[in-house]
Formats: sequence, C-alpha cells, structure tokens
Amino acid sequence: MTQTDPRFHVPAPHVRPGDTPDFSHIKVPPAGEAKRPEPDVEAHETRDLATSLVRVLDHNHQAVGEWDPKLDADVLREGLKHMVLTRVYDDRMLKLQRQGKMSFYMKSTGEEAVAVAAAMALDKGDMVFPSYRQQGILFARGRDIVDMMCHCISNSRDNLKGRQLPVHYTWAEGNFFSISGNLTTQFPQAVGYAMACQYKGESQIAASWIGEGSTAEGDFHGALVLASTYKAPVILNVVNNQWAISTFQGIAGGQAETFALKGQGYGLATLRIDGNDFLAVYAATQWAAERARAGLGATVIESYTYRADAHSTSDDPSGYRPKGEEAKWPLGDPIERLKQHLIGQGEWDEERHAALEKELDELVIKSYKEAESFGTLHDGPLSPVESIFEDVYAEPDWRLRRQRQDLGV
Repeated sequence: MTQTDPRFHVPAPHVRPGDTPDFSHIKVPPAGEAKRPEPDVEAHETRDLATSLVRVLDHNHQAVGEWDPKLDADVLREGLKHMVLTRVYDDRMLKLQRQGKMSFYMKSTGEEAVAVAAAMALDKGDMVFPSYRQQGILFARGRDIVDMMCHCISNSRDNLKGRQLPVHYTWAEGNFFSISGNLTTQFPQAVGYAMACQYKGESQIAASWIGEGSTAEGDFHGALVLASTYKAPVILNVVNNQWAISTFQGIAGGQAETFALKGQGYGLATLRIDGNDFLAVYAATQWAAERARAGLGATVIESYTYRADAHSTSDDPSGYRPKGEEAKWPLGDPIERLKQHLIGQGEWDEERHAALEKELDELVIKSYKEAESFGTLHDGPLSPVESIFEDVYAEPDWRLRRQRQDLGV
C-alpha cells in the first residue's frame, strides 16, 4: 500500500522564479486529431472533447482535421487585423499608464484569439458578458477606439462617467455587458439573459468569459446548474491562461483533469480547445452557437492559453513565475500562427504585415490625441459631480436628494 503525505497539501507549480521555464508536463495532441461531432450530440458524448484539445493549425501552420471552419482568406485577414490592433492598443495603453496618464491597465497579450475569433463567430446581436481581458471583442464589433480610451482616462467623454476602473468597459449598443471587477458575476448573468431570450422566443444567445481561477467561485457552479436545468442558449467560456493573478491554475483546478470536465458534472456539452489557434476558437464557438440556437442547451468551452504579460499594471509576474516563460509556451503566439497560416496560403506576406502594424500604431496614437481633447486624468474636464446621482434609481429617493443638497449640486 502506497503511503501518502499526511501533511496539509498545497498544490505548487512545476517551476518557480529563477528556474528554467519548463512545459514538458503538458501533452499537446496533434492538430486535427479531435473528432467533430454534430452539434446535436448528447452532452455526455462530448466527454472525450473535455479531456483532449481541439486544434486546427498544425506545426506547419496548415489547417487540418474535422474542426477546420474553412474560412475565406478575407475573414482570416480581418481576424488578424483585429488581433494586431488589440495588441498594438494594449502596448500603447501600458506605456501611457506608466507615464501616469491613466491609473490602471490590463493587457491581453497572448490571448487575442480567445476574444477576437469568438466574437467573429457569434452574431453581433448576441449578448456578450466578458471579463477584463476580452477587449478584442470590442475591436471585432467595431467599437470606437477614442471612446475606449476616454473611458480609460475617465474624462468628460467616458461613457461610464468615471464610475469604473479602466478597461472595465461597457457598450450597450454593441451588446457588450458591463465588465465587473467582482469575479464570475457575469456567468449567472449570461445564463439568465439567455433564459430570457429563450422565454421570449428570440434567436439571440449569450456568451460569457471567465478566467480559470473564477471556477472556484460559487457563481460558476450556480450558473452551470441553471444552464443545465433550463437548457439555456449560452456559451460559457473558461479562459485557462495558467495564472489567476499570482496563483497557478492548479489551485482552482484541484485534482480535476481539466476545467472543461467541470461542465460534464452538470450534464453540459464540453470542449477543450487550443486558445492560441484562431481557427479552433472560431470553430468551437460556431459549433456551440449552433447548438444553443437549436435549443440544445449550453456548452462549456475551456480555452487553453497563456497570459504572456502581467495580470495588470499592479502586478509583477517575476515574483511567482520564471522570466521568459511566455516564449516557451508550447502553443505559440496566436497572431504569429494566423499570420504564418495566411502566408502559407499565399494570402499574406511580411511586408503587408509590417505595413498593417505601422498603420494600426499610427491609428492608436492619433486616437489618443483625440481622446485627450475631451480631457485628461489629471487636468480634466471630468464628468460633472452631479452625475454620481444619476442612473441609480428611476425616481431618486429622499436620501439621494439629501446627499445632493449637501454637496450643493
């Protein structure tokens, strides 16, 4: 009989700061190996897809296997543009934060395909309930960059009137639900919204994203119970980027083989996908959306990816993981992989890519100059003080009136 360690057990990552980055424990199955069932498959029959990895782009950047969505080159170029813009925007905004021009920022480096490909596979009328690393959805849906920047510097054009942290966007016109700093609240909200659409006989569905660390929250489990019970037309994305701030994914994952398997426990269809493969993310979202619109219920998708940068501008990842680890991630970089795929098809080249990066960099610089014309973080103008009493109640009660009188506004 094997003896186990009786001491209190705390999971630990494979490597620590100062160690050599090592992902040898990760087994990456060949691209194209996963079978693609019809979207009307019984949920329990997707169990193998919860433990494998849906991959389309192989090591030569060729699309292979049953999950290849066979997208036109124009669609692929559009996806590449949105991902490059997301990264250029993130890099510029980080520099501006370091210069003191905004209080806080969060980049999505390495995770651009998770947001962009999913947004492009959904209908623009579908409601999305994102977390704070899916700004790529906004670019894919055509959000004005100046408006995004005005929110981040909390000036007079901030559509949230200075009430939210930077990058906690909202855009009602784009069916983009308000991002909450309270983790996982968006999962039950997305399920409830989807149930309402279903009740009203609408074809609209909902999709939501959380990090793998958020699966340890009660809202995650409550949402899956509701989705399972009422067969809600919703896509529940768990973005496993390996790190929940400074806590590695094994803390929230426990002894479970994958995060996708948690969906099987609630009787939901489940997929585990290569989150750095634009085609795999697109195909999985398309499959889950078709299933949801047909009244067949929710799908849990685990996007296996890596947070290549710090959690936020308040974080220093060198304190909990080896430097340079992102360069060793075995699933590569989502932008580089899609770029090489297009080059291999004869639909792109290095010169056009360099020109695209230059064009988008100039666009972001120009947009920020325009954003500052509506005010800066330090010098204003900011949203008027009286706006803090607005958008709370349809009819302000006596307490709000008293508070407003006390402030003289």
